[in-house]
Amino acid sequence: MSLITQTVNGHNYEMACDDGQEAHLRKLAAYVDEKVRGLAESVGPAGEKRVLVMTSLLIADELFEAYQQVRALSDGASEQDQAAAVVESCTQRIEAIAARLAGA
Repeated sequence: MSLITQTVNGHNYEMACDDGQEAHLRKLAAYVDEKVRGLAESVGPAGEKRVLVMTSLLIADELFEAYQQVRALSDGASEQDQAAAVVESCTQRIEAIAARLAGA
């Protein structure tokens, strides 16, 4: 068992992981940190707990969307339909990011 220290939203957290999984855990923590910081910048002053919950919901939404895309693939959707769904998803994300940047 390994122990690493990783910074998320300006706070250091000690986390345990299986030997050999340190780099993977660091990547995951860096991804969460990136999401937290991006959300904090876009919503302005908010309590840390609120930002962490909102970040968790954003990541859960990404995961849910990925599950839906996998289900669509396994349900036998045509490659064209699959590609269209991925493009639509990317388009919505880009538009959401652009809207947040426009409001900043």
